[in-house]
Amino acid sequence: MGTLLAVCAVHQLLPDSGTVGTTAIDKRPVDGPVRVGPLGIYGDIQADRVHHGSEEQAVYAYAQEDAEWWAEALGREIPFGTLFGENLRTQGMDVSRALVGERWRIGSVLLEATRPRNPCMTFARRMGLEKDGWVKRFASERRLGTYFRVLEKGRLAAGDAIERVYVPTGAPTARDLLGGPGRSSD
Repeated sequence: MGTLLAVCAVHQLLPDSGTVGTTAIDKRPVDGPVRVGPLGIYGDIQADRVHHGSEEQAVYAYAQEDAEWWAEALGREIPFGTLFGENLRTQGMDVSRALVGERWRIGSVLLEATRPRNPCMTFARRMGLEKDGWVKRFASERRLGTYFRVLEKGRLAAGDAIERVYVPTGAPTARDLLGGPGRSSD
């Protein structure tokens, strides 16, 4: 069992030099219980809906343990949502090793793991590491986080317990699905 440390939604759209011209990766913690529906956290948006969002990518979760690893590796803080753009920051769950089809109950919401994050150049630019091979490095470390679909809408809040309620037999982990280090959707 794990704990939900933060629920994050877009704080503001920021200009971006990529093909879309803007990014919604700047997410910040939201206070109190937050509604979650088929397309994710209420109040959250995606600027690039070709590569982000949809029911299969409704909620992006990232582990505090992996954020701490990156903070040490990069010599900088990785605050909730702001740089990695996650909707949920967890503790005590190996998010990147969630099995595809695994289900988590958080508050009254039921989530199902679908796929890993596929790092892109928008993410690299947000990190300020686009010239340092960030996409390839993030992918090769396999600390990707996982996207979830919403099976049962409801509410969740920071401090809620995360309960793994179903684990499929023989399914790959989300990170096993990544097409290869450095693959980019941008």
